[in-house]
Amino acid sequence: MKKILKNIFGSHHGLDQKSVDFLINALEKSNLPGFDYIEFKQALSALNEQTSLDEANTYKSAFATASVLGLTKEALLKTADHYRQVLNGEKAQFDAALQKQVEQRLVNKQKEIADLHQQISLYRKTIQELEAKIQQAEATIIRANEDISQEKDKIESTKVAFEHTHNSILNQIQQDIDCINKHI
Repeated sequence: MKKILKNIFGSHHGLDQKSVDFLINALEKSNLPGFDYIEFKQALSALNEQTSLDEANTYKSAFATASVLGLTKEALLKTADHYRQVLNGEKAQFDAALQKQVEQRLVNKQKEIADLHQQISLYRKTIQELEAKIQQAEATIIRANEDISQEKDKIESTKVAFEHTHNSILNQIQQDIDCINKHI
């Protein structure tokens, strides 16, 4: 029966065959016992293939056969509505599954992207802070090198001054020793 229903409902051009198979399967699972809309639709299809009746006569002929089997117009419409509700139920389940897929595949990815943008911003801020610290450290190094150079000059100047003073005093003492030895 699946093949027959697929030919009846799924023979239109451009229909997604996976979706057709899924919906036909749902119709088959919920097929009501006896002659109802599904069997009426099959009779319409058979008449279209075998005759060249216009639409109105095709429906009238199929219904004439169905009414012999006890199908009333009200029962035909009621069972057609049953199958429409079955398909609408499948659509609701599909929509729920689709929404879940959207959340899993899209929303979660969008959240991941937003999180990564936030992390990148934090990284950039950290990089800026580190660059500022590097600049501060480099400035401190420059000042320290200048201080070292100044201190080195002061130390060298102090050394020269001390050695000069030391030599001068030693010379005075030596002169005094020389004078003492010479004069006394």
